[in-house]
Amino acid sequence: MEEIDIDDLQRRMEGAIASLTKDFQGLRTGRANSQLLDGIMVDVYGATMPINQVASVSVPEPRMLSVQVWDKDNVKLVEKSVRESDLGLNPQLDGQLLRIPLPDLSEDRRVELSKIAAKYAENAKIAVRNVRRDGMDKLKKMEKDGHLSQDDKRIYDEEIQSLTDRTVTQIDVIASKKEEEIMQV
Repeated sequence: MEEIDIDDLQRRMEGAIASLTKDFQGLRTGRANSQLLDGIMVDVYGATMPINQVASVSVPEPRMLSVQVWDKDNVKLVEKSVRESDLGLNPQLDGQLLRIPLPDLSEDRRVELSKIAAKYAENAKIAVRNVRRDGMDKLKKMEKDGHLSQDDKRIYDEEIQSLTDRTVTQIDVIASKKEEEIMQV
């Protein structure tokens, strides 16, 4: 007999929140964040590698990133990758160290980033609703097959809906904090 696994549904919904949090780390706010460069790939040693596999990224000041390239032969390649990324950054070379000042965000750019953050949040909500739908479909099938009574189905329905509501509320809270952070001058 099949069973409905509420813990599995909860884990999948929490995965949507984790994904949202990771997406938000790549969104630039007014402050330096070492995860800002995580999406940058560098062509080195005949392969494409994430920047954190060829250099260490740190935040020496609130509006400055520092990238210490481990192999001096890769410094120019790392600089080129950062410069060509869509982050709008202009690294300054200092030996094997790249200093990357973060320019102030314009009001237009802040609004644009807020819209991107809202889109990420909506995608997370859609993922949560898909998990909910999967759970509800399974309940309907179990009831139809005679493995679940109407009363038990109603109890599970309420539990899944409650879990969905809590998760969507968490997403809203995370999204509003991020929007506040983006709009902060």
